[in-house]
Amino acid sequence: MTIAASDVRIAGMQTYPRRAAVISWIFFDWAAQPYFTLITTFVFSPYFATHVAKDPASGQALWGFATAAAGLVIALLSPVLGAIADASGRRKPWIAVFGALLVIGSSLMWFGRPGDPSVIPALLLAYGIATVGVEFATVFNNAMMPSLVPPDKIGRLSGTGWATGYVGGIICLILVLGFLAANPDTGRTLFGFAPLFGLDPVSHQGDRITGPLTAVWFMIFVTPMFLLTPDYPAKLPVRESLRAGLTELKETLAELPQRKSLAAFLLANMVYTDGLISLFAFGGIYAAGTFGWHTIQIGTFGILLAIAGTIGAWLGGKLDDSLGPKRVIAGSALILLSSVVAILLVDRDSILFVKVAPPVPGGALFSGAAERAYLVLGCLIGMAGGPLQAAARTLLVRLAPKDRITQYFGLFALTGKVTSFVGPLLIGTITAVTASQKAGMAVLVVFFVAGLALLSRVQEK
Repeated sequence: MTIAASDVRIAGMQTYPRRAAVISWIFFDWAAQPYFTLITTFVFSPYFATHVAKDPASGQALWGFATAAAGLVIALLSPVLGAIADASGRRKPWIAVFGALLVIGSSLMWFGRPGDPSVIPALLLAYGIATVGVEFATVFNNAMMPSLVPPDKIGRLSGTGWATGYVGGIICLILVLGFLAANPDTGRTLFGFAPLFGLDPVSHQGDRITGPLTAVWFMIFVTPMFLLTPDYPAKLPVRESLRAGLTELKETLAELPQRKSLAAFLLANMVYTDGLISLFAFGGIYAAGTFGWHTIQIGTFGILLAIAGTIGAWLGGKLDDSLGPKRVIAGSALILLSSVVAILLVDRDSILFVKVAPPVPGGALFSGAAERAYLVLGCLIGMAGGPLQAAARTLLVRLAPKDRITQYFGLFALTGKVTSFVGPLLIGTITAVTASQKAGMAVLVVFFVAGLALLSRVQEK
């Protein structure tokens, strides 16, 4: 992101911090993204489903129930905490507290041994704690955006943050696949090396190390934000903030029906975000069950998807400032809807009902035609997912009152999470009842169709 030093100091009557502060804020996305890349999508969740749970279908169901439980906690608490933060004025203390939960929960995932059902409850609890931590920390980090750049550069700031996060995820995936996680049969990583630190391929220590790696990565790269990015000044003590925040939240909820576009946007965000979160959460698990992919295949797929996501987020940020965030969100949701429908028509030995040769066991990476089709669709999802999420927080900044921005980001997180347990719960339930991963994933079509219908009611400022 390019912002001249003269631009950063004064825009109209409001002052903005220097470039170092903005770059340090952007690095929060870099610090947090490996949790989503390594834990929830491409390495640990497929490992859990295929090696910790008794089979991929039950693993997908259990992971869905745990994701739903964490989403429910986030949904209930995020607007309350956002209101309290607006009243108190500070953001960084909240980021520190919830960042600590991310670090603790991620680190505990090291103990998720394969084939040991006794670790499953504790492992899912650790996953829930870490998920609550990273999501709440993100709420308060997002709320700092309006104080960093002028309004006409919010789109680029948001898009650059998402793109930078994707790059961090790519680098972490390369570290894991190239140097830490090895094929249990060959004992070699993707680059042909023996795993570093003597990690044992048979007990999948290379997969399990993603938890501690995520924790260390976050602690290192979130530090510049704490040191260089200015926080809002303190307003009220904690007890008074609690009282004032709850009062303001009550007033905000009462006036929300009069803010028709904002209410329509929050509802749309509730629905399509649920579909997107579920798609990312179960994409790797679905590939593991459908194609028999292991960590190296899923991780390589993740690298390609993250590269596509980086490009998409960067382009989306530029389109956001020129076309407006609503158009970017609508276009991204249409791409995601089309990709989900196409994925449901891809199987090991067929593409869109046309029979193809299945993957050859022990063959070259992604040698099957269906695998390559899944790669292409995954890259489309990656390119669309980043702009959708980046433009959504930009649109909120444009629609919400500036003096209650954290409260509205709390509501934004609420709408992103209040039904976020519904998608994983439906996927988990339908998968458990039908014993079919494809049937479970089909529910995502409904979320994107409904989200687009609600978005059409939003009048963008």
